Amino acid sequence: MGRLVGVWRYPVKSMAGEPLEASDVGWHGLAGDRRWAFIRADQPRSGFPWLTIRERPEMCHYRPSLTTPDDPNKSATRVRTPAGLELDVADPALAAELGAGVRVIKQDRGVFDTLPLSLITTRTIAALGANLAAERFRPNLLVEPTGRAAFPEDRWVGAVLRIGTLRLRLDKRDQRCVIVNLEPATLRRDPKVLRTIAKERGACAGVYGSTVVPGRVAVGDAVLLEP
Repeated sequence: MGRLVGVWRYPVKSMAGEPLEASDVGWHGLAGDRRWAFIRADQPRSGFPWLTIRERPEMCHYRPSLTTPDDPNKSATRVRTPAGLELDVADPALAAELGAGVRVIKQDRGVFDTLPLSLITTRTIAALGANLAAERFRPNLLVEPTGRAAFPEDRWVGAVLRIGTLRLRLDKRDQRCVIVNLEPATLRRDPKVLRTIAKERGACAGVYGSTVVPGRVAVGDAVLLEP
């Protein structure tokens, strides 16, 4: 169905993605993905207590990385701030920089809004607007499809894909929020991005999935649709 042309993990929820050439993928998504998150001081018991780009757009300029990239279980998570400081993710100075009363938590199974894997195709991004960066949609997997049809991943929902040694099932379309309006590099907002998705795509772009058989993916892998 295409080729894998991008892989990202997000060690800290709502901070910048870490581009990868390859990654192991387990039952809880990419190794090291969204294992840390910051909680808003005024929403500790909310169903959605996370501090995100919606409240602090500059969070996407904080760049987390793993000190041992190939073994997240033995790795510390460091964050480079927009000012260039290198802090451990659990350093109180980092939480204080993000807001009074903000605190960090770790969840070994990952802090996911819906499902642990997200995928979008280059054709979908191109159909939504010229020069939109893939990072705006915060995918784990970016696929360049072989066909010419727009939004091809919509037709893959319910099917199993094989990428590298990973087998994943695509479970549902990805319902989008205002985060897609934010251009990550400049932090400029463009409301027509979400308006277009809402009007033309039922507010959905890309798909969510879950692991069927854990495996390893790498940029350049073929994307195969199982019968």
